[in-house]
Amino acid sequence: MHPRVSRVLKALIIVLLGLLLASQTLVIPEVARITAIRNPDVAQLEIPGIIGAVVFIGLIEVTLVCIWFLLSLVQEGRIFRVEAFRYVDIILGALTAAGAIILVSYIVIVASRAVSLSLSLLAVLGIVVSAALALLLVVLRGLLRKALELEQDMSEVV
Repeated sequence: MHPRVSRVLKALIIVLLGLLLASQTLVIPEVARITAIRNPDVAQLEIPGIIGAVVFIGLIEVTLVCIWFLLSLVQEGRIFRVEAFRYVDIILGALTAAGAIILVSYIVIVASRAVSLSLSLLAVLGIVVSAALALLLVVLRGLLRKALELEQDMSEVV
């Protein structure tokens, strides 16, 4: 990977982390407050909604930090090392947890009778996307494992 590409990706990760942090601290509480005022019948979901959204975004932040470390391993030429699996496993856990948060949130919303068609579609979309990304990551993890094995075999031959 060209060093310039890696630097641009890392800069974008910094920007994304800043925007996500701002969303966690400023946007989510304000949107939850306004929603609770406009819809008093679901006002009891304000605090659980804030917690769920903040944790969900936190999982995205964890994923971005792991991607940062994986980029660093690529830059150093150490991506085919066992330590790379730790970051891949953390990302996989974050994707799984994100899908679970979406599912639990949807169940809570359905139980409170605040569900709509668009919300149902978004929930299904979120669950399917998180599952698809997790499965894709499992495949990529297998490819990383195979590449690591091939690199070890080549180093033994040489």
